[in-house]
Amino acid sequence: MKEINIGKMIITKRKEKGITQDELAAYMGVSKASVSKWETGQSYPDITFLPQLAAYFNISIDDLMGYTPQMTKEEIKNQYHRLADQFSSRPFDETYSACSQIVRKYYCCFPLLLQMAVLYINHSMLAPQGKQKEVLEEALALCSRVKEESGDVFLSKDAAMVEAAAHMMMGQPQEVLHLFGETLRPIPQETECMAQAYLMMGKTDQGREALQAAIYQHLIALEGNMAQLLTLPDQSPERLDEILSRLLGVAELFELERLHPNVMAQSALTAAHTFCGLENREKALQMLELYVKVCEHFAPFTLHGDAFFDSIDPWLADFDLGNQAPRSEEVIKKSLIQNIEQNPALSILTDTPEFQTIVTKLKAILGGN
Repeated sequence: MKEINIGKMIITKRKEKGITQDELAAYMGVSKASVSKWETGQSYPDITFLPQLAAYFNISIDDLMGYTPQMTKEEIKNQYHRLADQFSSRPFDETYSACSQIVRKYYCCFPLLLQMAVLYINHSMLAPQGKQKEVLEEALALCSRVKEESGDVFLSKDAAMVEAAAHMMMGQPQEVLHLFGETLRPIPQETECMAQAYLMMGKTDQGREALQAAIYQHLIALEGNMAQLLTLPDQSPERLDEILSRLLGVAELFELERLHPNVMAQSALTAAHTFCGLENREKALQMLELYVKVCEHFAPFTLHGDAFFDSIDPWLADFDLGNQAPRSEEVIKKSLIQNIEQNPALSILTDTPEFQTIVTKLKAILGGN
C-alpha cells in the first residue's frame, strides 16, 4: 500500500491539467499560500475540500491521496517473508506488534489478512510461554473476517483450511468437524478438468503443467495421509508393516526425499512416534535415521520440481507466498532439531547411544549447537 501523499498528487495533477497554483486556489476558494503548503506537505487540505479536488482532477479521493487499501500479490509475499525473517532474528513481541500494526493498516486487504493468519500459525511456537493461544486466536479472528467479509469464494475456502490448522494446533478437533461437516466429500477434480480443457485446445504445455500439478498435490496428500494412518490405535504389527512399506515405496518411486523433504521428514517422524508408542525401539530408530537422511536435502528451503515434475516450477513460484518456505531457514533448522531432541514422544530412546548419535549427526547437518 502506498503512503498518503496528497501534496505530490496535487502537483502532478495540476501540472497535467496545465494550471498554476493561483488558478487552483481561485477554483477552490483559498489562497495561493494554502495551495503551496498543500504541495510542499506543510499542511493538508481540509477534509471538506477532498471531494471538490478529486472531482476537479477527475480522480477518486483515494487516488488524490495516493492511497490504496490493497497490497499486490508480490507485496504480500515480500511482506510475509520479511516478517518471517524478523520472527527468527528479533524478539517475538516486537515482531508480533509490527504484525498487528500492519493488520490494522490493511484491514480490508483480505489476501494479506489470510497470509498474516498463516504467518501467525507458522510462528506461534516462538511465542513466549502462555501467549501461543493468543496468537492462534488472532489467526482464527483473521480467518473469520476473510470468510465473512471478503466475498471471495476461493479466499474463504483457503481461510477455512487455515482456520482448521489453527484449531488442530489448539487441540480443538471438534471445531474442525464443525467447519467442514462430518460427511466425506470426493477430492476436487478442478486441476484434472483444466488439463483436459488445455489438451482439447491443443495447449500441450499448459496441459502438461496442470497434470503434473495435480499428480504432485495428490502425491503430497497421499504421503501425509498414509503417515497419519500409521497412528491409528490397535493395529497389528503386520498391518503397520504394510502401511509403512507402501508409504516408503511411494516415497522411493517419486524420490520424495529430494522432491519434498518436509513431507518425507514429517512422515518419518510420525512413524518414529508410532513405533516408540509400541516400544519397538529398533524400528523407531530406523525412522529417525531416515529423518536425518531426509534433512540433508532441505537446502535450499524452497519448493521445486525434478526430472519427472519438470513443468511445475512456474506453478510453484506463482503460489501466494512463492516457492519459498513459510518460515525462515533459521527457524526451520531449529524446529527440525527440536522435533527430535525435545520430543517427549521419543522419551524411550533419549538415553540410548544410538539416539545421541542421531541427534549429533542431525546438528552437524543443520548447523545446530
